[in-house]
Amino acid sequence: MAIMMVMLSSCSLSKFNKEVRKTINGAWTLTNIKYDQPGIYESILFNDVSAECFAGSDWFFRNNNSTGTYTIKGGDNCANGLRYIRWSVYEKSADQQQLQFKFTDDRKKDINPGGYRLNISFLDAENMTLDHSVNVEGSPLKIIYTFKRTSL
Repeated sequence: MAIMMVMLSSCSLSKFNKEVRKTINGAWTLTNIKYDQPGIYESILFNDVSAECFAGSDWFFRNNNSTGTYTIKGGDNCANGLRYIRWSVYEKSADQQQLQFKFTDDRKKDINPGGYRLNISFLDAENMTLDHSVNVEGSPLKIIYTFKRTSL
């Protein structure tokens, strides 16, 4: 019985992880995408659509079953529509958490084995800022995503 309790507790989320997930839970709008280096970049984000298409996209994170969606609203050369995701919070270190997600179909089955991790650089009840680094011509470039809560 004691071994079973240790195994179960080792698989459970930390108190801090639960709080981060609870804060993320709900609806958000991606209000801004920017880069930490000056320049003009043509970015295809998450192997989906361009950064311009993501601007104004609506995201929903459901905490109780780790599922969610985002909706690309369309526009010139944008493949609009709903995308399904499974998400979680990864504790990279004591002071660095990451939002990770991967694509699923509408029945919550994984589409492919890969996924994405974005650093949580700011999070409160109304605002969330995520970022991740990519290489552009051999140099690191940070992509910064700013979200505003729309509802719980």
